[in-house]
Amino acid sequence: MPMFNLTSLRLCQLCDTSPRSKAGVCLDCWRSLPWFKQEVLRQEMQIWAACQYDYPLDRIIQQFKYQQQLHYQTLLSGILAELKYVGVQAIVPMPLSLPKLAERGFNQSVLIAQSLSHKLKAPIWQPVLRHAEHSQKGLTRQERLINIDSQFYLAPQQSLRCKRVLIVDDVVTTGSSIRALADQLEQLGCTHIRAACLAVAK
Repeated sequence: MPMFNLTSLRLCQLCDTSPRSKAGVCLDCWRSLPWFKQEVLRQEMQIWAACQYDYPLDRIIQQFKYQQQLHYQTLLSGILAELKYVGVQAIVPMPLSLPKLAERGFNQSVLIAQSLSHKLKAPIWQPVLRHAEHSQKGLTRQERLINIDSQFYLAPQQSLRCKRVLIVDDVVTTGSSIRALADQLEQLGCTHIRAACLAVAK
């Protein structure tokens, strides 16, 4: 029976050669990430993006979401924590529909938001739910926006109410989902809604 190598637990998750230094990776791999750390305007919303959706982060996110490589949670949470957040009362991860949640077994936005919740001492708040998502294929841009907007609905019996919230998503492209989620949060009385993502797609 082979002996368990404790040394491997201390090596970088990406290059597997250098010692870990930050968020499970070595300094060289950390610095080589496609950092962005800027705001982008999507659907009339300013969204903070930690990185560009580029190599190697694009593959890491895909493996995390679709191949259940959950050991990347520490790295992804660490990336998100690099952004500066002020006055956040609650964190709202992008919701998944129940069928997709059952298929995947977890909501990746909730997982990457957990460390940030501890750091900011702000609870994870999920007052908005998501209907089963329908295909966007063949729809015009306007039809796509309407389709996305109709996917979200308020959860019943909301006891927690927060005005200053942070939406967290993994990857942002058009920003339509964040805009639709923000519209629902405004119905709950949220007056200061910010959004952040791991990566923004070009």
